[in-house]
Amino acid sequence: MSGPGGVNAAVDGLVSRYGLPPGAAEALLALTDLLAHEEHAPSAVRAPSAAVDVHLADSLVALELLEAGSVGTIVDLGSGAGFPGLPLAIALPGARFTLLEANARRAAFLRRAVAATGVRAVDVVNARAEEWSAGLAACDLAVVRALAPLPVVLEYAAPLLRVGGAVIAWRGRPDPEAESAGARAADELGLQVLPPRRVYPYAGAEHRYLHLMSKVRETPARFPRRPGMALKRPLGGVPGRRAAR
Repeated sequence: MSGPGGVNAAVDGLVSRYGLPPGAAEALLALTDLLAHEEHAPSAVRAPSAAVDVHLADSLVALELLEAGSVGTIVDLGSGAGFPGLPLAIALPGARFTLLEANARRAAFLRRAVAATGVRAVDVVNARAEEWSAGLAACDLAVVRALAPLPVVLEYAAPLLRVGGAVIAWRGRPDPEAESAGARAADELGLQVLPPRRVYPYAGAEHRYLHLMSKVRETPARFPRRPGMALKRPLGGVPGRRAAR
């Protein structure tokens, strides 16, 4: 894939693959254009030809786990440059999204990205997950890509979910030790671990898995812990490895 024509065709392919709504192609292309031309865009992958795969396709593959109309309120934890949250917001115009980002400069970029894509029902919140009190038990789904080890991700997500909600975590090559620690953390947080699903977001993608956990009971009141504790003293007994980007 090279040049604008190749990028356009690749985006059209994503629209067809996932049955995206009218205007989705234009919004996705606007996002790749912003990444390419904004000097301080918070991503190492900025060329549109690469971003279509690494960012857009990799984000949209989560649609394979979701039923149309099944999710109302979604939070993207540590949204960074807007992935996976913004492509999913483009794909799911009936949902309400929060892009949660602790870094102020990245949050400012996210606001520009929301404006550039024209997506509605998307809020950008500049806060740590542990300090976002307005989000406690308010979300149906949390999505998390390339943020932290699995036990840490689950501790960030669980307090924000309603019972019956779920978290989807993007992971790389299977790591039994980290996954066992994640399962122990999930149990402590009121989450039920479902089998990881291997996904193929684009040709040549290797070792891409989506980990799905559902919230089956209330998270204990001691969560969230104060900022930094999830990383300093992770649940599950064994620190996991950082997610693959």
